[in-house]
Amino acid sequence: MKILLDTHLLIWIHTNTSKLPKAFLPYAQDPNNQFYYSSVSIWETQIKYTKNKTLFPISGDILDKYCKQAGMNSLLVKPEHSFLLDTLTYSNTAPREHKDPFDRLLICQAKSENMLFLTHDELLPYYNEPCVKYI
Repeated sequence: MKILLDTHLLIWIHTNTSKLPKAFLPYAQDPNNQFYYSSVSIWETQIKYTKNKTLFPISGDILDKYCKQAGMNSLLVKPEHSFLLDTLTYSNTAPREHKDPFDRLLICQAKSENMLFLTHDELLPYYNEPCVKYI
């Protein structure tokens, strides 16, 4: 299965595995799974790192290097990924509005590329997209 990892999962894999949810383990242990990281995550990481180096644990270039060393596949943003943004629906039962543009584009990438999108963000399952899996 092709799996796109959310930014925080990528960071935890490479900097603090104790933060990884236990539900990630079966995905990691399945040899049939192919893990992907998005250029969106590298961009998001670099922006946050640049804003506050003391609070953010890793830069975008280091995360990219670690992902490559781990044998993960990179997924670049294609124009057609952004075309799906207006197809996303967000449940009105969500506890609060989700405003993260990085997450929305990651969902669109997974949707477009027929991937499972693994996240530990409790708001993302409210997008009513079958590709989103909260772990």
